[in-house]
Amino acid sequence: MISPRNLITALLGIIPALTPQQTNGNSRWGILPQLLFPQFLTNNPLPFGFPWGLLTALNSNPYTSSPNTGVIRYYDFTVKRGVIAPDGYQKTVLLVNDQFPGPAIEANWGDTIQVTVNNQIAAPEEGTAIHWHGFLQTQTPWFDGVPGVQQCPIAPGNSFTYQFKAELYGTSWYHSHYSGQYTDGVLGPIIIHGPNTAHYDIDLGPVLLTDAFHKQYYDLIETVMTPLDKGGYPEPPSDNNMINGKMTFDCSTVAAGDTTPCNSDAGISKFVLTTGKTHLLRLINAGSEGLQRFSIDGHQLTIIANDFVPIKPYTTTVVTLAVGQRSDVLITANQGPPTASFWMRSNISTICSSTNQPNALAAVYYNNANTSTSPTSTAWDVPDPGTCRNDPLSLTVPQFPIAPAANPAVTHEIEVNYIINASNNFLWTLDSQSYRADYNQPVLLLAEEGNDSFIPDMNVQDFGSYPTVRVVVTNPTNHSHPMHLHGHNMFILQEGTGTWDGTIVNPQNPQRRDVQLLPANGYTVWQINADNPGVWPYHCHVVWHISAGLYMNILERPEDIKNAKRIPMIMAQTCTDWDAFSKSNYVDQIDSGL
Repeated sequence: MISPRNLITALLGIIPALTPQQTNGNSRWGILPQLLFPQFLTNNPLPFGFPWGLLTALNSNPYTSSPNTGVIRYYDFTVKRGVIAPDGYQKTVLLVNDQFPGPAIEANWGDTIQVTVNNQIAAPEEGTAIHWHGFLQTQTPWFDGVPGVQQCPIAPGNSFTYQFKAELYGTSWYHSHYSGQYTDGVLGPIIIHGPNTAHYDIDLGPVLLTDAFHKQYYDLIETVMTPLDKGGYPEPPSDNNMINGKMTFDCSTVAAGDTTPCNSDAGISKFVLTTGKTHLLRLINAGSEGLQRFSIDGHQLTIIANDFVPIKPYTTTVVTLAVGQRSDVLITANQGPPTASFWMRSNISTICSSTNQPNALAAVYYNNANTSTSPTSTAWDVPDPGTCRNDPLSLTVPQFPIAPAANPAVTHEIEVNYIINASNNFLWTLDSQSYRADYNQPVLLLAEEGNDSFIPDMNVQDFGSYPTVRVVVTNPTNHSHPMHLHGHNMFILQEGTGTWDGTIVNPQNPQRRDVQLLPANGYTVWQINADNPGVWPYHCHVVWHISAGLYMNILERPEDIKNAKRIPMIMAQTCTDWDAFSKSNYVDQIDSGL
């Protein structure tokens, strides 16, 4: 439940004292009149009336049968510093096109997306690189957007153009993969329209759930990477929680002596539902650490997709989302008259995450409600189970069935753990190694040259040319971890606490997704068809954990990488530009770099 004080400040936020420009720059997320989707799609080829033709989630394998529309969606992003107060506490941030959250990327299934990223970060200058979360990149593994892995960072004052296909459809997001930059705001939603798997009338678009930190990301990373005997702290708590970049904050709680401008009446996000209609909400945990529990008072939520995978619908009152995960949910406005209003809530689990203020509110109005008044609804009585796990795998059944190989070609066993090194730094390890990027030596470019010997810090796990790979990840620590694999949807065969007993949930059609919570004192078993040559990051999506080394590079089909010789020359140019910058400027890489 939200505390009385936080409820009071949320009520004040119905008519905010700060302008949207002051809180979120040029962003329009959470503001009425709200954005509805599709927003920007033009030039749509329409065979059989739809851009994707007769393909659906029920009749086509999404990994082999994505359409090819021939349409390119062009975007131009400028990343630079700005000063805003998303929850009323003013801070210097990093913005995409002067917006937080950043602008949406929108495309149809089968389109090509082209994004030019202009690095205008100054005072001080920093590199950057953008990762397109959840995209398979089967023909473009060099555009995955991880510095030190597929490219060198985009040097300050330089631009770089990414181009990749929308091979899957649904909801995702983009974010900086340079150190902890996205904690300061370099993130935004991605919507890929495709054939519906369940009926809805209105697409309300993205609902971004983000824990909020009042310190700048570098200061937080510095705390994480400081020796423990000198004040280092591996889990800095968030200061607030936000929905679409908005929430109020009780400025009376600011530490004594902190003279930062702060206004307790910053405002909250608002949504309008049409009475009797069914609406699609695209939930995204775009935070840094917090495990989110999302609900809307009085309304059941029907989950129809997890990450980029349409699933057989099931109904719940609370949706659990770890960092990086997405769920498409349906809500029908049938719980009151057209004048009704309700609270939308997203609460950070205080059992699973570190936070000083876990509760985010937004206002949901039916179409004839007075949007200047506060909802008075009551939260669902669904206590946090404290298990720090996703919904049971038995509930999350993909619409298109795919059976993983019963006897994979190889099984790898890896362990998540931590060490305290000789300098008294707390470091996370994956397969007994803590990771550190070499910005000037991307692993993929080395692999193309035939390099089969990497320094330990690169933490390269060579999967060779095995056609199928099973991975058993064990976690003897007391922390759960949202583990993300690039370049694939993992078959999630089993997860739990203790030790895996060899059983598989739904072996003919297990859940597939690109982020899965690894339980504390437990395990996750996942499998892939190794059909995507490249270097694919596998890492925890908690910013502090990856900064402290919880990351691995998976080298997939290295002979194919070496023999194809098809990586565009522009990737090497990122390194030429970065080398020139780093030779004349000090690059203060205090963490893993990712």
